[in-house]
Amino acid sequence: MQQLSAGKKLDQAFEKLGQEKTLSLELSLDTDERSLRALDASTNPEPGEELPDEVADLLSGAKISFTVQSKKPIDESGEKDYVGMSMKVSTKDSDLVEYRIIGDYVYIRSDAAALGKAMGAPVPSARDLPPEAGALKKALEGEWVKLDAKEIEESTAGLEAESGSEPSPEPTLDAKTQKKLLEAVRSTIAREVDFKTSDAEDGSEHITATAPFRTLITELLGEIRPLAENLPLGAELPTDKDLKDAPNAKVTADFTLKNGELTEVYVDLAELGENAKVKKLGLQVRLSEGQTPVAPADATELNIEDMLGGFGASMMSEEDFAEEDFAEEDFAEEGFSEEDF
Repeated sequence: MQQLSAGKKLDQAFEKLGQEKTLSLELSLDTDERSLRALDASTNPEPGEELPDEVADLLSGAKISFTVQSKKPIDESGEKDYVGMSMKVSTKDSDLVEYRIIGDYVYIRSDAAALGKAMGAPVPSARDLPPEAGALKKALEGEWVKLDAKEIEESTAGLEAESGSEPSPEPTLDAKTQKKLLEAVRSTIAREVDFKTSDAEDGSEHITATAPFRTLITELLGEIRPLAENLPLGAELPTDKDLKDAPNAKVTADFTLKNGELTEVYVDLAELGENAKVKKLGLQVRLSEGQTPVAPADATELNIEDMLGGFGASMMSEEDFAEEDFAEEDFAEEGFSEEDF
């Protein structure tokens, strides 16, 4: 009875989320650098391919905030129904990058120096750009810039045409397949997942779901595999053989409900490391009523061609134009001889 009750409550909570028109969530790793390095070491990386300290530091404090707004309930929305979207990637030190899609424009701002450090590839400095690169200089200085969404789409199509590749088809999933996928997930969870419920002092309710990782994934993919041909882009699913070495340690997910609404999900992944040194490794998702994404009033419009040209110029150092590269003998007065033709 507890299994049925807990499962039903989760179903209802997710159905409520689907009826929202605006939704926000924050995704983060609950971990530390030591656990991340221990997890990386357990995979026996090749020399030189170990997890860099900068990346471990970034992941241990990173958060991704996402908001979506639609004219219809989210579970009834198609691509044309979404009127606003925003995402922000933050670390414990700064906001790395943020973008918003509102109307006909894409708005972007970033901490270029921090982003370059995190990626291990320094980003050009604003002072390296020529004076005419006004909007791009503002972008590298961390101010808001905006790009025309149609222009981005046309540029992408142009690049695909030049490369001779066909435009990628839009991923689609018909309603019938969606229903079958949902039934597959629900039936697998009912068989393989153990539920427990408890109440917290703040009035919220916790539903804890526990299952052996490899068994759960193998059973779930077994249910989904017959539907593979109907999945977008001809998705290839892992086989049972591919999963045989996956850890089968038990993974626990804690769902927090308040007044029947899902507010937080925490998945404890530490056991998957199969390593005593992996002390702390969790995935945390916080959900809330979405705040309507707003277009920044002070954004400077940036042309894609100017952006690409500005980056190209900034990547060419003064040494690339050293005087000795254009010595006088390279431009002899006698010009070209007949032998040159």
